[in-house]
Order: sequence, then C-alpha cells, then structure tokens
Amino acid sequence: MIDRPVLFCLHFLGGSARTWRSLAERLRPHLRCVAIDLPGFGDEAGHPGCGVAAMADHVAARIKAEAPTGPWLVAGNSMGAKVALALARRHEDGDPALADLSGLVLLAGSPPCPEPMAEERRQAMIAWIDADPETRRREAEAFVSANVGAPLDPEDRARTVEDVLRANPQAWKAWLASGANEDWRDRIGTLRTPALVVSGAEDGDLGPEAQAALTLPHLARHRHEVAPGAGHLLPLERPEMLAALIRDLVAAPPQAADAPTLPPAFASLMSSDRVNTRLRTALRGRMREPDGPFCLGPDERATLTACLDRVLPQAGPGKIDLARRIDARLASGTGDGWRFAALPPDGEAYARALRTLDGAAREAHGHPFAALGGSEQDALLARATSGDLPEIPGGLVPDLMTCWFEELRGEAVRTFLAHPAGLAAIGFTGIGAGGDDAESLPGYRLAGLNEREPWEYPVLETVGDAR
Repeated sequence: MIDRPVLFCLHFLGGSARTWRSLAERLRPHLRCVAIDLPGFGDEAGHPGCGVAAMADHVAARIKAEAPTGPWLVAGNSMGAKVALALARRHEDGDPALADLSGLVLLAGSPPCPEPMAEERRQAMIAWIDADPETRRREAEAFVSANVGAPLDPEDRARTVEDVLRANPQAWKAWLASGANEDWRDRIGTLRTPALVVSGAEDGDLGPEAQAALTLPHLARHRHEVAPGAGHLLPLERPEMLAALIRDLVAAPPQAADAPTLPPAFASLMSSDRVNTRLRTALRGRMREPDGPFCLGPDERATLTACLDRVLPQAGPGKIDLARRIDARLASGTGDGWRFAALPPDGEAYARALRTLDGAAREAHGHPFAALGGSEQDALLARATSGDLPEIPGGLVPDLMTCWFEELRGEAVRTFLAHPAGLAAIGFTGIGAGGDDAESLPGYRLAGLNEREPWEYPVLETVGDAR
C-alpha cells in the first residue's frame, strides 16, 4: 500500500502550525499535512529566529524525521514560501534528504528577491513588537485585519492574533530586518519543480502583479491562480479553494509553458509536396523550444518578456516564447550580422537595457517593470524611444536605449516570423512555392492583384484573409 502524499506546511510571519488546520481537514482524504512551526514562532517561540538558510535547515531536519515513504510537497505562506523555494533548490541540487520533493505550493509568497515593502511600514512593525502588552495586542489585531480581504471567522481570528502575540520578538524583527531582505535570486535560479502559485486579489505587497513579476520567472513549470476578494493569509481565507487546487497539483502537475501549435490548414500545407524537404526540416526545427544555455537572469528575462508583450502582443494560449528564443540567441553569440556601433555586444546590451527599464520603473512607480500595468509599461517604452529615460547605474545611457529599443523591435519581428506559427498567423503561403521536383515546381500560376491560388484559401481563412 502506498502512503498518501505528505504536504509539509510553512506559515507566514507571526503564524504557526495552527494556521493550516482548516486546509489540513479538507485535504485529509487525499494528503497528509504536516504543519511545522518555524524557528521563533508557535511552539518554537523559544528560538530567537534565524535567516532563510537556517529555517530551511530546520524544515529539512523535520522532513527527514518524518521520513515520508513516497512523494511529498511543501507549502509556504508568505515567509514560509521563501523557505520552500530554498528547499526546492536544495532538492534540485541533489540533496538526498529532499530527494522525493514533487511539488511546491506558494501562497502569497515572499519572492526570491527582497520583499517589496515600504520601509516606513517595516520600521513600524519592528517597533510595536517590543511595545507594552496593550499596544502589542492592538497592533497584532490590526496586523491580522490588514492582511485579509474580509474578516476571518472569529475563532480563526482569535487564534491568529494569539499566534502573533506569542511570536518571539527577536524572530519577528530578524525576519523584517534581515530575512525578508535576503536576495536569493541567483541561488534559486529557475526551478523545474512543479509549482502552484496562489495570490490574493486584495494583497497589497505580494498580490498577483508582484507574484507574476518576482516569483513566476523562477518557476519553469507553474500554475498561477488568483483568489478573488482574498488578502495575504490564504490558508485561513480560502482553505476550500486551496484544497481543490492542491489536489489538482498532485493529480496533474503543471508542465512547461504550452508551445504554439499550427492551424491544421498551415500544418497540412507544410507537410504537402508543395514544400521542399529542406525547408520543411528547417521549419520543424524552428518549432523546437530552445533548452539553453541562456544569457539573462530570471529578473532580466521577466522584464524582457513584459517588454515583448507590449512590442508584439500575441493573443490566446500557446504563444511563441520570444524572450526565451532571444535569450538563447544571446547566449549563442550569433546574430543578424550587424548592430549599432555605439552599443556593446548584444548580451551586454540587453542586460544593461533591461536593467535600465527596470530601474526606471522602480524610480517612477516603486515596482519592477514586469509588475506594472500595460499603460505604464507603454509610457516607459515611449520614453525609451525618445531617449528620455533616466540614467540607471549599470544601465545604458538614454541615447543608447533608443538604439537598443530599435534593435529589440526588429528582433521581435524576426523571431516571430522565423517560427511557423508566426507565418501561419499572418497567412503566409510562400512556403508552398516549390517542392522537391525541380522539373515540376508547383510555383504560383495566378499573379494578378489580390488573386489567390485555390490551395492558399484554407491557410488564409485561418486569419480571415481569404478574398
């Protein structure tokens, strides 16, 4: 008999193992939940707290002690999510004690980068934890209320406030002053472990936009869901929703992003004798997703992806991953044979330009470029076009940003049209101009204005261009 999968659960700042009671009840027929008190919280409140790596050590020791006999997952809410990411990295680096990790559940997660929290609020939270009992209780109640989208069940609320009050003040301050600011981006890199990411629509700091910009770029296989009306304390706010999503994660782990597929009419044309074998082989080769090496880091890739979504929007699922293809091209050192002489080599130019966009976004809006709305992103790209972006340390000067953005637009179009799905999207039928038989090349017979060959119509109909 195979044991049920085990879900190890790591709480938010000020929470405890008790945070997971409602979710554990709903998962009980399907998974066994093991909720863990992190150092300084819950029953571990005697501990003065520690950094992310030491928290991961604490959790890894507990997992080893539990000795799960089959696949197991780790869930983290807020602070706990950053620890979960560190454990996943250890697993993928070959830690034998973590060998059977099969999934991540990141709930309003603290991202690999420093948390996007206003410094004034951080200092206020550090200050009140050492205040007199009456002030501490008042602030603990306000802390819980501010982190949910709607009032909690009275029993859950009372228990959560008590958890905050029994937290070790040193552990509380250690997270706010240090742990939340730890930068794990380079160490985490891009994880292959399947991940469920859930964010609350009403979460101010770590809501959907922040998760998309700061966490998702580190996850090759993820599903991102938004909980309407919910805030930051998702295990308490949405246990029913989370239970269903976690069951789905176990039953069908997310795969890498869907590759684009060809409309049947275009696929039929590509397979026909109107297309010569060499061209067909080249086109099919272009459909393969590059698997590395890559040049850009996760944050730079996220900025590039967001930029390309504005430069060349693609509708529907199965989009061509232009950023991944450009990144692989940068790593290969190949190109189209020329660049603006004032720009540094392509890999360096891209990294510095993306750093400039991100820095300008943070300077203007307080958030990374990838987390901004479309209109805000468009405004920054317009400034890049006109040479009006600020100078960012380590970035490109405004005039060079203008050159780079011109290069990017051309590369976006070239990359899109190099893929058969891009050709299909514009109704390009030129691949059918000649087959392998040099003596009887099919070619075109109708050369008049707006005249179409009968074999072109099925392809053109897919883009509404048949006349």
